[in-house]
Amino acid sequence: MATTTIIPLHTGKGRTVATALGISVGYIENPDKTEQGEWVTSYECDPLIADDEFLFSKNHYAAVTGRDQGANDVIGYHLRISFKPGETDAQTANKIGYDLAFRLTKGNHAFVCCTHTDKHHIHSHVVINSTSLDCKRKFRNFKGSSFAVRRIADYLCVENGLSIVTNPKPSRGSYANWQGDTKPQSNRENLKQMIDAALENCEDYEAFIAAMIAAGCEVKRGKNLAFKIPGAERFARCKSLGEDYTEEAILERLKGLRKVERRQSTPALDTAFVPFVITGQTKFGLLIDIQTKIQEGKGEGYVQWAKVYNLKQAAQTLIYLQENGIDSYDELAKKSADASSNFNGRLNRIKEIDSRQKEISELQKHMGTYGKTKDIYSQYIKSGRNEKFYEEHRADITLHQAAKNYFDSLGYDKNKKLPSMDSLKQEWATLNSEKKNLYHGYRELKDRRMELLMAKDNTERLLGINRNTPERIADHNQQRNNSHEI
Repeated sequence: MATTTIIPLHTGKGRTVATALGISVGYIENPDKTEQGEWVTSYECDPLIADDEFLFSKNHYAAVTGRDQGANDVIGYHLRISFKPGETDAQTANKIGYDLAFRLTKGNHAFVCCTHTDKHHIHSHVVINSTSLDCKRKFRNFKGSSFAVRRIADYLCVENGLSIVTNPKPSRGSYANWQGDTKPQSNRENLKQMIDAALENCEDYEAFIAAMIAAGCEVKRGKNLAFKIPGAERFARCKSLGEDYTEEAILERLKGLRKVERRQSTPALDTAFVPFVITGQTKFGLLIDIQTKIQEGKGEGYVQWAKVYNLKQAAQTLIYLQENGIDSYDELAKKSADASSNFNGRLNRIKEIDSRQKEISELQKHMGTYGKTKDIYSQYIKSGRNEKFYEEHRADITLHQAAKNYFDSLGYDKNKKLPSMDSLKQEWATLNSEKKNLYHGYRELKDRRMELLMAKDNTERLLGINRNTPERIADHNQQRNNSHEI
């Protein structure tokens, strides 16, 4: 059983086409979601520079046709297909996502397909270039396209032995929306979806606010947190969106204390919703392997563009090295390794803190349950485990036993007493303070590491240094996956 959605992508307020394409492609290629790039495939483009290739085709389209729709132009389409938990594997999900995009576009548009395995339900994301391969036409999100996507997806699911929804409930936000319901969503529903998406990629409150701004929202902070999404006329207070979207609920979701099922978007969404990550813009890009591109059948026009592109990137790489006082390859390699070590050390510590905070929260929950049900359980024991008493207080007794089993699994017994609730609160607060300090400068470290890795990769290409050693391959894979650790 699979659900699908297709969303047109626009540049968004204050962004260029190149930036918007880079953000969208970078999001779906996130190595933490795709098992370090294992489940990244593409059609008629290289995932490493897909955004550059898409941009090149759009510039060529404008030159050939003379058409320019400005800010209203659809630069691509974000297609997603989600599968029932446990029903399929990543390989099959990626194949279905790839085939779905290919059949929808009839093989006339380049795309990148990435399967995410970081959630309990496997799902595939596809970013489709709206410009055709011959750069003469655009793919249009025709009326009923969501129904076409649904039909193709159902066919592919049956073809691969998966189930489909045969009788969807006719309600807002249900599976029926993916089978042709063209009623547009409200701005409030769109805002909820944007909040859900932002919370998936953020670790603290300030990062969440920054993510909402990056997604194109205006923010009003004060007594009541409020957002205004692109195209909306007024702000919407978070507390008016429901109990899972109040400022307090958002803080709980960031801390992992509240779980909310992410809302599915409908195909008739008018306001463009672009997946995003918060990342700095480097001064240069990776060089293109032109010989490989020629072997893949790229035409003379592409080769000429790639040569000019490589010259620009080589010059910008040299300027970067000069500005940073790097005089030799050995020095560049050392600085790159040091930057990676510093960044990875900070990232690992953040993950350790997150893990420990989750353990503390779980222990606190069981300690609270244990205390609330202690008297009932004592009465149950004094009754000689009376069956009638058990039936009357089954829930409390079961919860008490579950809490005790949890303590036993952690090794708490007569020789090892449970910590006090106050000590756990203090430890959690101390860890949270340390995590906030670690986040200061985190983005700068991340961007610095990425710039050095890209400079190192370009320098190796320019100097003809052997790139097939395990160390070179590991560095290349880090660059290919665009380094979206958090």
